[in-house]
Amino acid sequence: MSVQTLPTFDKPMTTQEAYDLFDSLDVASIDFMRGRWRGGECKTGHSMDGLLEATGWYGKHFVSEEIVHPLLFSRGKTLYAVNPALAPLSGLIPKWGILKYVMYIFGLIVQTKQPKARLRMMEFRGKMSAAMVYDARPIIDCFRKLDDSTLLGLMDMRNMEPPCFFLLHKDESEKKQRYKTS
Repeated sequence: MSVQTLPTFDKPMTTQEAYDLFDSLDVASIDFMRGRWRGGECKTGHSMDGLLEATGWYGKHFVSEEIVHPLLFSRGKTLYAVNPALAPLSGLIPKWGILKYVMYIFGLIVQTKQPKARLRMMEFRGKMSAAMVYDARPIIDCFRKLDDSTLLGLMDMRNMEPPCFFLLHKDESEKKQRYKTS
């Protein structure tokens, strides 16, 4: 990545500022993506701002090109994967403060041990970089490297404009997982 001051993400940015940052970053290879990543918000005024945090989303796990767990949630010291095909993306409870508790209960129903996405190298906005393709949703998450342990992600979903930006930080925690990794 070129030498630049990286944003702290403690204050919102415009969608254009997020696009400009995304476009300026280095690409991520599939090998770089492997491992578990902790998710975070990148607020741009998008209608989904605050949703990830409100649901208790933990992050993503990239085991290989064919084995990806796109939605991890945390229950104590245990992580579980959720099937994105069963997770609502619209018509969510307007009081996001209780959404984490709803997701805790709902998570028991929509857990999966099976991978629900794949990694591919894809050209997006003029650069070939790692992208996660959901199995059962019209969603592709595209990634660029902020640094050696942080990614800026962009959720590209059919009929969703503008995209939702998010962060992923390499996870070295000792949390146990309840889903298959191979």
